[in-house]
Amino acid sequence: MSADRPFHLPPDADLRRLVHFSAGDGRIWLAGHRMLLVHVEALGSLRRELIQTIGPQQARRVLMRAGYAAGQRDAALARQVRPDATPFEQFAVGPQLHMLEGAVQVTPERFEMDLEAGHHLGMFRWDHSWEVETHVRHFGPQQEPVCWMLIGYASGYVSAFMGRPVIYRETECSACGAAHCRIEGRVLEDWPDGEQLARDYDADSMLVRIEDLQSTVDTLRETLAPRDELGELIGQSRAFQRAAGLLRKAAGTQVTVLLTGETGVGKERFARSLHAMSGRAAKPFVAVNCAALPADLIESELFGAEKGAYTGAASARIGRFERADGGTLFLDELGEMPLPAQAKLLRALQNGEIERLGGTQVRKVDVRVVAATNVDLEAAVANGRFRRDLMYRLNVYPIPIPSLRERVEDIEPLAVHLLRHYSALHQKRIGGLTDRALDAMRHHGWPGNVRELENLIERGVILCGSGEAIDVDDLFPTPPGHGKDGTGGVTVSAEGHLERVTPATDGHLLDALLQGGLSLDALEDSLIQEAVARSKGNLAAAARTLGLSRPQLSYRLARVKERLRD
Repeated sequence: MSADRPFHLPPDADLRRLVHFSAGDGRIWLAGHRMLLVHVEALGSLRRELIQTIGPQQARRVLMRAGYAAGQRDAALARQVRPDATPFEQFAVGPQLHMLEGAVQVTPERFEMDLEAGHHLGMFRWDHSWEVETHVRHFGPQQEPVCWMLIGYASGYVSAFMGRPVIYRETECSACGAAHCRIEGRVLEDWPDGEQLARDYDADSMLVRIEDLQSTVDTLRETLAPRDELGELIGQSRAFQRAAGLLRKAAGTQVTVLLTGETGVGKERFARSLHAMSGRAAKPFVAVNCAALPADLIESELFGAEKGAYTGAASARIGRFERADGGTLFLDELGEMPLPAQAKLLRALQNGEIERLGGTQVRKVDVRVVAATNVDLEAAVANGRFRRDLMYRLNVYPIPIPSLRERVEDIEPLAVHLLRHYSALHQKRIGGLTDRALDAMRHHGWPGNVRELENLIERGVILCGSGEAIDVDDLFPTPPGHGKDGTGGVTVSAEGHLERVTPATDGHLLDALLQGGLSLDALEDSLIQEAVARSKGNLAAAARTLGLSRPQLSYRLARVKERLRD
């Protein structure tokens, strides 16, 4: 695009619809990301504290980097919100969001962009900069520009939008006596002093130095701490740490361990971690799902069978106990094991001896048994479905594994870990999880526990667009509503007022249609024609106003013309 004509920012109704005020639970959302309304005085006080604590130059760089990160986040919305718009209309999402967020008024003065050639030249006028207002209030008129977060936002937004480093600088600033603030942006290579300007965003800023120091400390702490291996077990909650602590204490012993907990809490992963931490780590880990084996085959699967022991046994075969000799045997869903097999299991646990089905030779095995069940074994004993002596033998060292509902603090790190795993598995780049998606996961009931979380994250990776962040709609087939009270909450009108979003079940709209004698087709025709008229024939703008894509609007517009001809 060239700069041979004046540029006016497009209508921002599509962006205002992304802002959602959930007054019932005290949160504000922008396209699935949580936002805050913060007093400028509070930000000004923080800014003043930074300047007085670490000096103006380091404070400037910290705030520039914070703005840069915010700009990068907003850039991810540009093509997602306006997929069929012109390049300038897509680009305008950043300046318009900056205004919608209350940061500054933006007026385009010159704009050139060629994505294929990697060219960009942007000149914008700023008015009502919040940074100018608060900085001058605290420190008086200045000799140097002070819109640090704002200029960082511009650089971060355009760099992410173009996919290459773009640097904006403030050429005029109201804090220095100018009538307006003005900024100019170019691709890094087009600035004569580009390398010097880029240093403000380099990794040697104080913010990154602090992060590097923290990372070094964490690495040293891990190096000096006792080593163990929890594998893919992730969590910091108290409930998780209690279970992990019991697991570590059992690792150096030979005690039989009973893992209890709901379906999907990760009992097999706990068992594998116990094996990895034990002295048997170099030997086999053999897992058996007792519920998946037919009752007449489970004995031969566990203890082996001699030739001719049953119809079809053409040769002798070893069982899972012998395969796990020297290592660990994990018996999952133990509560489903039939009573005859329970008697043989008790002997193996007490004496370390087994007999193959159809055989008479006693075989010694050195196996550590880790059992798991979601069945109440005491109730099973009372019902005659489980041996009491076996329950006592297994219950020497029980480890209750908490449900995901009991470890809400672990949902986010687990989700991030699973996101990395499934992104690599499906070879898809994902821009993380939105705040709204994380919040929905924290409030979900999780009947399927960690296994359900795994399935949801994989679903989200598959449904989410490449480079986009996973939102609620990508995770849950029926996404939860915006407001906890069942209403749609409130959003921002064109005049800047808050207005309630009417829920789909409200009957007032239907009443108005019936009283006005409008049919559904007539209502659709009127809406489409009004949107096209307001946008002065610009179909892309009309589509955004109606929340449609350009092809969807073209299809509906053709139907309108057909009905008019009829």
